[in-house]
Amino acid sequence: MVFTVSSCSAQTAEAPSSIKLDFAYYNPVSLVLRDQKWLEDDLAQDNVKVEWVQSLGSNKALELLNSRSIDFGSTAGAAALLGKANGNPIKAVYIYSKPEWTALVTRDATINRVEDLRGKKVAATRGTDPHIFLLRALDQVGLSEQDIELVQLQHPDGKTALERGDVDAWAGLDPHMATTELEQGSRLFFRNPDLNTYGFLNVREAFAEQYPGYVERVLTAYEKARQWAIENPDELKTILAREAKLSDAVAAKQLERTDLTSPVIGAIHKETIVAAGDVLKRSGVIPNTVEVEQVANDLVDPQFAEKIAG
Repeated sequence: MVFTVSSCSAQTAEAPSSIKLDFAYYNPVSLVLRDQKWLEDDLAQDNVKVEWVQSLGSNKALELLNSRSIDFGSTAGAAALLGKANGNPIKAVYIYSKPEWTALVTRDATINRVEDLRGKKVAATRGTDPHIFLLRALDQVGLSEQDIELVQLQHPDGKTALERGDVDAWAGLDPHMATTELEQGSRLFFRNPDLNTYGFLNVREAFAEQYPGYVERVLTAYEKARQWAIENPDELKTILAREAKLSDAVAAKQLERTDLTSPVIGAIHKETIVAAGDVLKRSGVIPNTVEVEQVANDLVDPQFAEKIAG
């Protein structure tokens, strides 16, 4: 596939001095884009700098977007919905992956079902897909967060706490989940790919309104990176392993759970996050007064990805 980018001067009267994007180990396409420097090469003609900031989880990406520390941020779809419901002024414009990046993980032989978590210590990162996955798993068996002892930790610290025995279970996230699964024998005792929400690339609303042509150019570069990742699986694994300091086996395990084939955001993604939002309301994470479907409609903006994909 050939990617061309028309000059944005006809679309916008000005250019930003820089464009700030996050990179994240849970978003392998971002690692390819950062490694190959295609966006830097394209924007150099306009003297626009590219700045990269690492995100450790959806909650951190949303904080960076809300504080204007980045213009584009990688989150799970349900986390983006939660951020939007809480007033974070973002638009979801692109799908960087359909992952099974979270599951419930344990090293305790007595924990084999979600019901076994009652009264147990469970590590999770609030506001991220693993946390929302945990809430949805509990909801399916008639439990809620009040039935467990939630231990709030960032994803890498949750993995460490599980391996030390400080918690009984962990709502995991790749690549940390794949690492403890392969290297420490931790068990993924509850999996459901359909409860994982998609990987959303979000942009600050103000940036999209002021620089729509540059949103297209960023997504064009993302598309080039996504296609390259699909066509070069061994090189993708090498980049992920190097950047995240993973073994080849762990990188391969993460990537086998990651589908990069459908970048255009739309109705199916709204349906997925609305289903997650309903559980968030029942769990008290989102107030009952929030119209989840309206928030999803306000969040998901397919116009840019449709244009690039077309």
